[in-house]
Amino acid sequence: MNFRRTSKDVAVEPAPVDMTKADQRQSSGSRSVGKGRPTPKRRDADPRARGPVAPPPSNRREAYRRIKQQKADTRTVVRESARAGDDSAMPSRDRGPVRRLVRDIVDTRRSVASAFLPFAVVFLAGYFVQDSRVQQYLVLMWTLFFLLVVADSVSLGLRIRKLVKARFPAEAAKMRGVIFYGIQRSTMIRRWRFPKPAVSMKSTV
Repeated sequence: MNFRRTSKDVAVEPAPVDMTKADQRQSSGSRSVGKGRPTPKRRDADPRARGPVAPPPSNRREAYRRIKQQKADTRTVVRESARAGDDSAMPSRDRGPVRRLVRDIVDTRRSVASAFLPFAVVFLAGYFVQDSRVQQYLVLMWTLFFLLVVADSVSLGLRIRKLVKARFPAEAAKMRGVIFYGIQRSTMIRRWRFPKPAVSMKSTV
């Protein structure tokens, strides 16, 4: 009799797996537990996603108001970043290591020109005094103050030229604009300077 083996009787043997030593060590050890922490939700992973989502604007005026508010918030952030010294947020005239060095040079010294605004207020107030002697004193004081500002600005310009040439020799061709930038900053009161001073008066540059 001819007995034929059906497909049910045939046992399919699995193909041999060629395991490397690394695979054998991994299979013999404990199984991987994953990253060891649960996957955070999106509202926890992204802080900006927290809080309720604002409904869409109901009309064109509301949409315009939101856009205007967003632009105002962006300008505030950029202005504060620039004031804090973030180079990428500053105007082009204040960017770069050379301008930062000039600001530090100006901010580490007392400038006569920074007293220009208070002195101008005193001069204008005394100008209304109807006394010829007071007028003469004011003119004399104004002349002396102007000469002191010129002398102090020349001294500041020489110091800026010396330090900038020593640290940035390639900026020699642009020295006039760099010196003017420093002198212009020195005419402002220290607390009103922008960007705000990053060094103290006792620091050395």
